[in-house]
Amino acid sequence: NYSKDNFVTKVKELTGDRGVPVVYDGVGKDTLEGSLECLKIRGMMVSFGNASGSLENIDVKKSIQPKGLYFTRPSMWHYLSTKDELRDGANKLFEKIQLGNIKIEIFKEYKLEDVIQAHQDLESRKITGSAIIIP
Repeated sequence: NYSKDNFVTKVKELTGDRGVPVVYDGVGKDTLEGSLECLKIRGMMVSFGNASGSLENIDVKKSIQPKGLYFTRPSMWHYLSTKDELRDGANKLFEKIQLGNIKIEIFKEYKLEDVIQAHQDLESRKITGSAIIIP
């Protein structure tokens, strides 16, 4: 939990102060600087979400240049921008699910009438995996 624990310290401890080769950050504003600190030389930061708010400007000289980092902010639409690409991507995903290469684990199911509780649980971080609403 990045709001309670210093994840940078923990990552450095676990890696012998070397850092990790890649960080996938879906949180955004609150974890950007720490995620960059966790990277090893020539590491890659993949920023894909804004759970804590939009990213601020990145100081390249301070945050990227010292370790020669790579930074990317991909969007699904960069890879699936046409109807055919989207269909092909969906077919590949469902094939991998059917073959058991990708396993879908549902953390919690909510009834449609409990949708308010589902949102409250999500906002208060009671959900730590996939949750679905059943009509």
